[in-house]
Amino acid sequence: MTGTTLCSRLARALASGVPAILVTVGADGWGHAAMTWAVALAPAQGAPAAARPRARDRVRFIADRGSATEANLARTGKAALQVIGRDDLVALIKGPARECRGRVAASPFAMAMWELAVAEIKDQAWPPVAVAPLAYEWRGPDAGALRAIEQAVLAELRDWPGPDG
Repeated sequence: MTGTTLCSRLARALASGVPAILVTVGADGWGHAAMTWAVALAPAQGAPAAARPRARDRVRFIADRGSATEANLARTGKAALQVIGRDDLVALIKGPARECRGRVAASPFAMAMWELAVAEIKDQAWPPVAVAPLAYEWRGPDAGALRAIEQAVLAELRDWPGPDG
């Protein structure tokens, strides 16, 4: 898998949303990594399913408001997403990024929605190595509520029609 569009396997992995590592470049010139969620865009509304294939050249993700990650994105307009999924899927997606929504409505936390225009995808899987998907677990008394917020945020990332929609 290389190129500028998500292959079917990567698009399927990103369809419902996955945890990913968001890599930006800090003002000091060094890489900066943060956890995020990454989602391939949902098909355009109103058209028959066959006429509206899943967008394969854009991926949405979250950046916390006021964070170093957000400052790096705003300054450079560049991002890379490391996706580690099932069946030994390891991909690095790079491209220009833009903020497309200053506040994610589904979250009580201050988060912005960003969109990466895929400029390069690098398959980083290596056949002799098996990987497990990047995962995390909500813990504590608020775990159920946090899972519900996560699912609502992923749905908003996937389904938000954009400023013109």
